[in-house]
Amino acid sequence: MNHLSTKANTMKEIKSAFVATLLILLSFINAASAQPPLPPQVPIWDANKVELKLHKIADGVYAIIPSTAGTETTKGIPQATTGGFIVGKKGVLLIEVMLTKRLFDQEMKLVRSITNKPITYAVNTSDHGDHCFSNYLLPPSTIIIQNQFAKDNLAKNYENIKQFMVTLFGKNRGIEKTVYRPADMTIPKNSNLTIDLGKGKMIEFINTGTAQSPADLFIWMPSTKTFWAGNPFIGESPCIPWLFDGYFLEPADNLKKMFDFLPEDAIVVPGHGRITNKAGIKFTIDYVEALKRNVQEAVNNGLTLEQTLQTVKMEAFNKGYVLFNWLHFNFNLPNAYKDIQANKGK
Repeated sequence: MNHLSTKANTMKEIKSAFVATLLILLSFINAASAQPPLPPQVPIWDANKVELKLHKIADGVYAIIPSTAGTETTKGIPQATTGGFIVGKKGVLLIEVMLTKRLFDQEMKLVRSITNKPITYAVNTSDHGDHCFSNYLLPPSTIIIQNQFAKDNLAKNYENIKQFMVTLFGKNRGIEKTVYRPADMTIPKNSNLTIDLGKGKMIEFINTGTAQSPADLFIWMPSTKTFWAGNPFIGESPCIPWLFDGYFLEPADNLKKMFDFLPEDAIVVPGHGRITNKAGIKFTIDYVEALKRNVQEAVNNGLTLEQTLQTVKMEAFNKGYVLFNWLHFNFNLPNAYKDIQANKGK
């Protein structure tokens, strides 16, 4: 009996070990299949090659733009992060801190070509690493401003966000060396903050809610009618929005809300493109509104997601943006379908 009992126990242990191993393998397979597809080019843009240039908007007001943005934005070639700075009475407001030390150092060189005043404030318009990863290089005295969600998400998920950025923008670009530094001042959802830099330079920070992700923050300078648009407005046509954070209906509403907020003669600094105007970012609004109409019709007609992907191709908006298919079919359309389907009948 002891022999038989020992043999039975051994068989149970072997079976348990086999089942456990199988479950582990299945979890790896599921995790791999859950990974979103990579874009057609990695890195999307190369932080080891980007050169940043200075563009004067008004006295003491500057945009910082990738040197290729002027010629490549309208060709549909993805561009690196834009930024800027505003020189106040006693210090500087820095807009974006860039992805890596190499780009941050370029940005600071441009600032120092204009002023030696201290960096009093630095604002991140997103929790994506290309907007905030170099915060740790700022002086300790600099007050960092973020959307409240951005601070919370970075505090909990910095290493995951870092790996995500490495996946899209490549290894050995300096991303791995970045260190988390928390924001000092945050702006809750549906709230604004105004800072007086002196010399008539009032700066408004607007958290209207999700326009690309819940971490969005817009920057508006009324006196010069200058708008730093961040990721929600990536650039001019043929660029389409990157709605890959899982949301659609709220971004659709907030993109239109911010577009309507702008005067016709606003100066717009997109998140990843050349300086433009209100008309220059209307392509984003047109695309989102057309996507909403088309997916709503598909849902009303009872189409599945797979059928919707086959029918809502929106070729009229596919004008040469390198990332169009990757964004439209893997993120924008599925997120639109998810939200609209969930909202059906409400």
